[in-house]
Amino acid sequence: MPSPDRLQEFESVALPLLPDLYRTATAMLRDQTEAKDLVQDVYLHAWKSFHRFQAGTNCRGWVFQILFHRLHHHRRKLLRFRLLTEQEQYHEEHLAAELPVPERLTDEEVLAALDVLSPEHREVVLLADVEQFTCREVSEMLSIPMGTVMSRLSRARTKLRSALAGPAAALGIGHGRRAR
Repeated sequence: MPSPDRLQEFESVALPLLPDLYRTATAMLRDQTEAKDLVQDVYLHAWKSFHRFQAGTNCRGWVFQILFHRLHHHRRKLLRFRLLTEQEQYHEEHLAAELPVPERLTDEEVLAALDVLSPEHREVVLLADVEQFTCREVSEMLSIPMGTVMSRLSRARTKLRSALAGPAAALGIGHGRRAR
C-alpha cells in the first residue's frame, strides 16, 4: 500500500496534467473514447512506476513520455486488427466526397491538416508546437535522436503549410495579404 505522502505527491504533480494529456491523446487518436482509455492507462502506468520518478524533475515530460509509449503500444495492437477488405479499400480510394470551398479557416480544417501527417510527424508537432516541449525533451520522450525530431518537425510544418494553403488563401491569409 503506497504511503499517503506518496499518493498526495502523485496527485499534486501528475493529476493536473490530465487536460493536456487528454487533448494530445485525442489529437493523436481522433477518437475521444479511445483517448480517455489511453489516458487512464497512462495514469495507471504512471502510478505503478511513480516510485522511479524523482521529485523535482520534469513530471510533465515524464508523463508525456509514458503517453507516447502507451500510444505506440496501442497503435501496434490496432494495426493487427485494422486490415481493410478489398471492397472497403476500393471505397476509401475511389469514393471520397468532395468538400465544399471553405468560407473561413475552422478547427476542423486545422485538425484535418494534422490528419494529413503521419503519426510520427503528428506526435512531434503536437509535442513541440502545441505542448511546447523543447526538441531535446521531445527527443527524450520519444526515444529518437534530436536530429530526427528537428527533421520531422520541419517536414511536418511544411506539410501543414501546404495543407492549409488553400483555406488560408480563400481568407486572404498568406502571401499578398495586407496588414491592417
